[in-house]
Amino acid sequence: MNAVRIVAILLIVLGVLGLIYGSFSYTKETHEAQVGPLDLTVNDRQTVTIPVWAGVVAVAGGIALLLYDGSSKR
Repeated sequence: MNAVRIVAILLIVLGVLGLIYGSFSYTKETHEAQVGPLDLTVNDRQTVTIPVWAGVVAVAGGIALLLYDGSSKR
C-alpha cells in the first residue's frame, strides 16, 4: 500500500466518523491558584463541533484520491 492510498482511506474513515458523531468533547485542566500546599484546579469541558461540509469534503477527497491513484498506474 502506498502513501496516497493510506491517506485516502484515512480521509474517508475520518469523514465518515465526522458525519456520524458530529462533535467530540475533551477536558481541559486549568490551574487557577496555588496557595501554599493547596492547589486549586478547574476542569473545563470543551466541545468541538465538526461541520457536515467538512465530513463530506473529507469523504469526497478520499474517494477522489483513490480514483486518481488507481487511474495513474494504468
